[in-house]
Amino acid sequence: MIDVQLRGLTRRFGAVVALDHLDMDVAGGTITALLGPSGCGKTTALRLIAGLLPPSAGQVLFDGRDVTGIAAERRGAVMVFQDHRLFPYLTAGDNVAFGLRMRGVGRRERRRAAEEALERVGLDGLAARRPAALSGGQRQRVALARALVLDPAVLLLDEPLANLDAHLRGDLRALILDVQRERALTTVVVTHDQEEAVVLAEDVGLLFDGRLHQHGAPRAFYERPATARTARFFGNHNLVPGTRAGRIVDTPLGRLEVPEGAPGGVDVWVLVRPERLVVARGPHGHPEVTGRVRSSVYLGTRTRAEVEVAGVVLTVDAADDALADAGPGTALTLALPPAALWTVPREPGATLSLPTSTGDGAQEATERS
Repeated sequence: MIDVQLRGLTRRFGAVVALDHLDMDVAGGTITALLGPSGCGKTTALRLIAGLLPPSAGQVLFDGRDVTGIAAERRGAVMVFQDHRLFPYLTAGDNVAFGLRMRGVGRRERRRAAEEALERVGLDGLAARRPAALSGGQRQRVALARALVLDPAVLLLDEPLANLDAHLRGDLRALILDVQRERALTTVVVTHDQEEAVVLAEDVGLLFDGRLHQHGAPRAFYERPATARTARFFGNHNLVPGTRAGRIVDTPLGRLEVPEGAPGGVDVWVLVRPERLVVARGPHGHPEVTGRVRSSVYLGTRTRAEVEVAGVVLTVDAADDALADAGPGTALTLALPPAALWTVPREPGATLSLPTSTGDGAQEATERS
C-alpha cells in the first residue's frame, strides 16, 4: 500500500493556473475522490500524480519518496482515462496485454494475464472482440483490466463512470470497489458528481478554481461544510443570512440556536439541509416557522417543495405522504431541529439570490455584496 503526498503541487498553462499549490495526502489502500466542477484542476492533478505532466512547482511523493522527476512508466501509477484510449485495431485481450508487451513479457504469459484480468472485470470470453463490438460499459471494463494487469501501486481513475447509463454506473462502481478492496489499492478517482464521490471514496478533496477548498470524510461535506460554496455544491439549497452571538443567531426566520463548534464570526449563513427540515404535524419541541408553498415536484422517492418564509425560500425534501397535498399557496409549518443547523462565514452585507426553481447539487450560490 502506497501513501501519496502532494506538496505545493502547481501547474500553469501559460498565464492560466490550472492547479494552485495543492497540498493533500492520500492514505495507502484507500480511495480518495478529487471532486469539483469542470475546469477546477482535478484531472490536471491526476495527470501530475501519474507523471503524464510535469508540475510547474511542487512535489509528488510516494511513501515519502519524491517521484516528481520519475518517468510515468517507472512510477508505478496507472491511469484509466474517461475516453478509454483503447486501440481500435486490437482485440480486447491484446488491448489489455499491451502494457505487458511493452514490458517485454512473453506472449503466452501476457495472454494468460490478460484473460485473467478480463475475467476479473466480468468479460471472460470476450478477449477476441474488438472495441467496436463492445458496449461503452464493456470498453470501460477493458480499460480497467488493462490497468489492473500491470499490478499498479497507485490506480488513477479519470471520470470512470461519466459516459455510462445509470444501471451500468452502479455495476462498474461496485466492481471498482471490489477490486480496490481485494488488492488494497491506493486509488484516486476524479469526478464532478458528488454522489459518486461519496459512494466510492473514503476521503474527498473538493476543488474550485484550481485550489483545494475542503478535504475530509464525505459526511463532513453534507453535515459540516466549511463554506457556502461547498454547501451549495453538495445540494444544500438553504442558506439563511444571520447575525451571531455565541450559539444564538438572529435570522429572518427568528432566533435560532446552532451546535457547539459551528464556524463563522458575527455575519454567517445558517445552513439546514432540505432533508433535515421537518414538516410539522404536532408538538415536537423544536423552533417552527410557517410559510406558503411556492412550488413542488414529485421526485419518485420523495417530494421537493419550495416554501417562502419571511422573504426566504426554503427547499424541503420529504417523503411523499408528508407533502402529498402541498400545492402552491398551501400553508406549511416547518420545524428546525438545532442539531440539523450549521453555520459558515458570510461577507457583511452579502445576500443570496432566491431560487426560482429546484436545482441540483452542483448549483452554486449567487452572492452579492
